[in-house]
Amino acid sequence: MTSIVDYFMQNPSHLFYTITGVCLLLELSVLGMSGPLLFLSLGSLLTGVAISLGAINGWEMAILSLGLLTAASALFLWKPFKRFQNSAAAANNSSDMIGRILPVTQQVTLEQGSVAYSGIEWQVRLKENGEPIEAGRRARVVGVDGSLLLVQAE
Repeated sequence: MTSIVDYFMQNPSHLFYTITGVCLLLELSVLGMSGPLLFLSLGSLLTGVAISLGAINGWEMAILSLGLLTAASALFLWKPFKRFQNSAAAANNSSDMIGRILPVTQQVTLEQGSVAYSGIEWQVRLKENGEPIEAGRRARVVGVDGSLLLVQAE
């Protein structure tokens, strides 16, 4: 064990490269690209490169650099990363309810409402901001969120 510690004490950039690899492995395998370890791995990679180039000397500066570069990468990349994650979300077309036009039995708003189908009252809400759909009118199912139907006025 002391030989590993000695190796990393003599080659601090390799420690930061190892941290990068471990963080990326955990991020991809356990967390599913949720973000936090991705930023730590980016900060660790940049710190390792800076140490290799001789721009950083000493453990204090390396730890400070790791913290600052991790915070900077999170600050600048958080929103683009979330947009990238959400861009893959496609419309839910997996339900045979999508496209059906159903009678509204209770006024439909952004928070609540119900429609009738096959003798069952289904809980619904508006898909987008708009005028409530009054009872007696008809609504088109445009999405499904679990057992909740998302509708718009017909």
